[in-house]
Amino acid sequence: MTNYFTEENSAETVINAMSDDADPRLREVMSVVIRKLHEAVKEIEPSQDEWMAAIQFLTATGQKCDEWRQEYILASDTLGVSMLVDAINSRRPSGATENTVLGPFHVANVPESPMGANLCLDGKGEPMFVHGVVRDLDGAPVEGVKMDVWQANEDGFYDVQQKGIQPEFNLRGVFRTGADGRYWFQAVKPLYYPVPTDGPVGALMERLGRHCFRPAHFHYILEKDGYDRLTTHIFDPDDPYIGSDAVFGVKESLMAKFRPIDDVAQAAEHGFEGRFFDVEHDFVLAPV
Repeated sequence: MTNYFTEENSAETVINAMSDDADPRLREVMSVVIRKLHEAVKEIEPSQDEWMAAIQFLTATGQKCDEWRQEYILASDTLGVSMLVDAINSRRPSGATENTVLGPFHVANVPESPMGANLCLDGKGEPMFVHGVVRDLDGAPVEGVKMDVWQANEDGFYDVQQKGIQPEFNLRGVFRTGADGRYWFQAVKPLYYPVPTDGPVGALMERLGRHCFRPAHFHYILEKDGYDRLTTHIFDPDDPYIGSDAVFGVKESLMAKFRPIDDVAQAAEHGFEGRFFDVEHDFVLAPV
């Protein structure tokens, strides 16, 4: 029997048009998407001009994407969808370090460095000593964890955003923990920074009265066979945007105090000539 499209049966008519031979998971996903989309349209009752404005927004979003810019990911991030998908896919036992979003500036195949190396290759910024221990859920140190770290510079830019200005692999490092599970490296104090605002997503955020800033943070990926891969950040709890991250990535458990140290002896111990910041944060890995 043919179902002719009406306002009342719109979603069911479109869903029933899918073949029984369609991939079951795809059919399941699209059924939910179609049903919720039609529910939204019926609740909003957009005018033809409003619907065309939505189409134009999606068109402009696609046109803004290229090899280095993914405007759809930015849309997903700023609408909280990226964090929701991450939360669903990274449920862990109590006590394990929480996940957060990867972000768009991770770089694969960064050369491995000896533990304790200085990530800052251009000598710019306020020095930091970052350290802690990687443990399992029982509190035992985990040896041989591959730790991939990256951060923005003192002006809020990653190296890939300033090619020719920052050295390649500036403020990036890959390390492996020893038998005691400890990690430590030198870095610089990161700054809060804006997500890109020169596209349709930025324009939408402005119209919604939302700011575009992410609070200062370090990125981490921790990997070891037998453990759940951890993609996370550590944040400066004193950052002015700590309570209003534009991509909703902050979690209270991921805050680490950025302590200023003026002691000359401590500075010399870590290879600094003067004032530096000390950041201590431990990670707990969950088994697969």
